[in-house]
Parts: sequence; structure tokens; C-alpha cells
Amino acid sequence: MSDDDGSAALEFITVGVLLLVPLVYLILALGAIQEQSMGVEAAARHTARIIADAPDAAAAGARGDQAIANISAQYGMDADAISVAMTCEPEGVACPSAGATITVTVVTEVRLPLVPEVLGLHEAASVRVEGVAVQKLSRLWGAG
Repeated sequence: MSDDDGSAALEFITVGVLLLVPLVYLILALGAIQEQSMGVEAAARHTARIIADAPDAAAAGARGDQAIANISAQYGMDADAISVAMTCEPEGVACPSAGATITVTVVTEVRLPLVPEVLGLHEAASVRVEGVAVQKLSRLWGAG
């Protein structure tokens, strides 16, 4: 007879914990990435809609900046890490302008949870997320 009586439960608990810790981290990391992905998508969509509803370019810029600030606060994004780009079709027209199709792109970096800033690990352990929205402006946009 061996002296291994009762060690199966201990081995099961040890293996269970060793498998559970990476699984919990994976859930935390995917949750953070998903939250930021939803945030940049919402920021791009709402900014494009706000620009399309604005009476002129100055109001569109101010309202768009406010929308980005509000959405970054709601989704817990670092406002300084967000970059916003806007392009218009057809090329060569002022952006935004009446009749143009605007494309708003919002990009940020998601830092994975529990990664220390030692030796720049937090930069290597980050994921880039991007949200894009397209909106057609009215032919009468900016006319009144």
C-alpha cells in the first residue's frame, strides 16, 4: 500500500487553481478590450452623426469634441490616448462640406490589466482598437 491516500484532492485543487488563474486573466483582458472597442465605435458613430446634424463646421468641431470627451468618460478611456481623424469624399472638397460623405475614425490603445510599467511592458502589452463611422451630409448642410 502506498502513502498517497488523499492526495488526489490536493492535486485536483492545485491543477484547478493553476488553470483558473490564466482563465480569469483572459476574461479580464477580453473584457477590457471589448469595452474599449465598444467605446471607440460609439465615439466614431456619434461624432459622425453630430457633425451631420451641426449647422456649420465650427459647431461641428465643438460638438464633436464634446461627444468624444463624454464617451471617453463613459467607457473609461484615456482621453489623451484617443486619436480622431476625419476624411471626406469626394477628395479635394473642404471637410466637412455640403453633400460630402464623411468618415470618422477613432483609435486608442488598450492596456492589458495587471501589466506593470517596468521596462516598458505596458507598451508591449497593449492592443490597438479602432472604430469607423461613415455619414452622408445633406446637400444643404451649413446653409443655415
